[in-house]
Amino acid sequence: MALQIRPRLDMATLVGLVASLVLVAWVVMLGDNLHSFLDIPALLIVIGGTLTVVLTSFTSADLSRTGVLVIRAFQQPNVFPRDLALELLRLALKGRQVGLLALQQEAAQARLPFLRQGLSLAVDGAPVEVLERLLVSDTASLMERHTRALAVLQRAAEVAPAMGLVGTLIGLVQMLGNLSDPSSIGPAMAIAIVGTFYGALLAYTVFTPLAVKLEGTVGSEMLQRKLIISGVLALVRQDNPRQLELALNALLPPLQRVRVEDAPK
Repeated sequence: MALQIRPRLDMATLVGLVASLVLVAWVVMLGDNLHSFLDIPALLIVIGGTLTVVLTSFTSADLSRTGVLVIRAFQQPNVFPRDLALELLRLALKGRQVGLLALQQEAAQARLPFLRQGLSLAVDGAPVEVLERLLVSDTASLMERHTRALAVLQRAAEVAPAMGLVGTLIGLVQMLGNLSDPSSIGPAMAIAIVGTFYGALLAYTVFTPLAVKLEGTVGSEMLQRKLIISGVLALVRQDNPRQLELALNALLPPLQRVRVEDAPK
């Protein structure tokens, strides 16, 4: 039985993001001064300022990779760890029965790119030391790229409140320049504080939650790769499937641990 790929929308992330924004909008609309929360200059300072600082801090490749990861944040993992572990046990059992060369078709049809890469190297007869070095190096490079992409969102979460404060300071300066008209002080102060509101809203309802979710997404991908590395190396070394079972269970959460007997035929 081939490993099933399940690209599915993660409703928790989508509902959480939309609900937080709707909740804030609802509370604002309950007041009598809705127009006080609408200030185009403050919005431009917060959004534009955050964007320009992030653009200055990172490369276009980092920003592009962040966009891809943000899309993936709204998706569930494409493979459950337990399913992947069972598939690796199946391959180990088949490899011991019929030999590595018989897994050539399995390698070509593997739907996970990293698994396909590892199986192809194993079938081609790569020494276990070379195979381990290549797979670990590829994983380390991917982790470094993901870390840079994740830093983009973390940086945006740091900058947004600061740019909100900049908008507030600009508003205060403009207000202090018009103290001769006492009736304008209250509205001007409200407009000045809106900048801080925008910055906090973006940082704590958008950027920070997405950054936390992406940390989990990256962690899931790293777990997949650790499982695949363990499985492919065990396959090349012709380890007893029981040894592979122990190695995989050391990586899996307790409720997802597997047994050789559960491996699909």
